[in-house]
Amino acid sequence: MPLYKTLNPNPNTTIKIWKITESYDYLKQDVILRPVCETRVLGMKSELHQRGFLSVRHLLAEFGYTDEDLYYDDNGKPHLTDGKHISITHSFTFSAVAVSDEVIGIDIEKQREKIGVIAQKFMDYEFLYLKEEDPEYINKLTVIWCIKESLYKLFATPGLSFLQHTLVIPFTMEEAGTKAWIDYQGSKSSYQSGFLEFEGFTFAYAIP
Repeated sequence: MPLYKTLNPNPNTTIKIWKITESYDYLKQDVILRPVCETRVLGMKSELHQRGFLSVRHLLAEFGYTDEDLYYDDNGKPHLTDGKHISITHSFTFSAVAVSDEVIGIDIEKQREKIGVIAQKFMDYEFLYLKEEDPEYINKLTVIWCIKESLYKLFATPGLSFLQHTLVIPFTMEEAGTKAWIDYQGSKSSYQSGFLEFEGFTFAYAIP
């Protein structure tokens, strides 16, 4: 079943996660793309990326949308023509789309040890509570990255830095949620985030 999971963080928000098991040819069936998107998908060198792109269009269909209903602004943030908020993510064999009445960001990442190498590039405050000797260090690092990526996507403002402008409040893996903040140019805003793990991947979302 390609539709892997459906989440409802609140009554106004739905998130659908797709497990990409189908071939490119199968996913291409019944998907009508605008010429610019057709060119884009054909120009992708990786079939995995092509399948990820097409799986997102299948997820749009799950919400009742088509490729024509989706557009991007100058900052690369996706929008829907009906005014609802949308966020999109895919990583390897999973993709997800969130549709909400309020701004939202989502992210999926494959859990990999090498995230520890770049931890200092996206964390500062979080080192106060997260230490390398923690047996869940890599899992928690991946959660923090996914939450910060979600914040970045919903804020969609050039110059926003994971390291300088975002922070994630302490959490446990069992809580499956926490608060996060954006502190940018003198303005602070808080967000509720949730996360889950499945099949070696981490998924997170952030909403006001």
